[in-house]
Amino acid sequence: MRYIVCEEPNNFQLKEKEAPTKKDGEALLKVHRVGICGTDLHAYAGNQAFFKYPRILGHELAAEILEIGENEQGFKKGDNVIIMPYVSCGKCIACRNGKTNCCANIKVLGVHADGGMQEVISVRNDLLIPANGLSFNEMAIVEPLAIGAHAIGRANIQSREKVVVIGCGPIGIGLMKLAQIVGAEVIALDVNNDRLEYAKKDIGVEHAFNVMEDPVNKIAEITNEDMATAVFDATGNKRALENGGDYMAHGGRFVLVGLSKGELTYEHPKIHAKETTLMCSRNATREDFQFVIDNLKNFPTKSFVTHQVNFSEMIKNFDSWLDPQTGVIKAMVKFS
Repeated sequence: MRYIVCEEPNNFQLKEKEAPTKKDGEALLKVHRVGICGTDLHAYAGNQAFFKYPRILGHELAAEILEIGENEQGFKKGDNVIIMPYVSCGKCIACRNGKTNCCANIKVLGVHADGGMQEVISVRNDLLIPANGLSFNEMAIVEPLAIGAHAIGRANIQSREKVVVIGCGPIGIGLMKLAQIVGAEVIALDVNNDRLEYAKKDIGVEHAFNVMEDPVNKIAEITNEDMATAVFDATGNKRALENGGDYMAHGGRFVLVGLSKGELTYEHPKIHAKETTLMCSRNATREDFQFVIDNLKNFPTKSFVTHQVNFSEMIKNFDSWLDPQTGVIKAMVKFS
């Protein structure tokens, strides 16, 4: 079977190998779609944390069961499934407390272990979620949207809250729509005016500002000087991660969804004065996946998936997805 491996930064290779065989408790799956996300882009560029080469990328997956044994969920050959790519141990303190998303021994497909950029993959049965009639493209965007759903749950967002989302990339866009679904009023920030326009036009965000245009005063005006009760960083940019608290209300929450590879510095009196709740949000749980599946009808999948290429054309197109000028929001690799 064919697969694409990132041998080292800026170096993909299309290769062939024997198809895997399933072990007990696993399913053999045909991959139909792989969504490309920031993790893949950063891994290719050589600035992704938790990463070693060579690695087969791909963790936003839509697949079909080729072979499966007896299983508690009643899956059978031919069923379409969404894959939770977070392989947790089930034994550590995080897993025992239901936080499998930050398992102490986690192996994320496409990051710590080889992912789905291959024609066939074998995955543990407990990582499969029924597609419930979703299209392949819809199935493949459930995982990135679940990242946003988990962040919203971490912050315990309530109806009528005013929240700021920094970054109109795929994770930020998902965060915005899901925050709206739970009743929040969203303020979007980015440096890319096209992305801000997308947030307004397709996501329905009323307030969207370029961060170069004094967003602190604009947010203060919108919130009657209160500022936002929750701020989410979906960029992973060091400056954004360090300055996001400026948009936050006293007593608010600052949620770090984006991942930076380096150190962050905060002025303690500044965050102390607001009694800041500073929290990280990592991956997602099965409940987050289900929340997204239940609400996906409210998400603009067609406009969100801006670029699609066949598997054999992925390598020659990948570099273009690093360039904001191409207008890419979500790129998708098709196997069928």
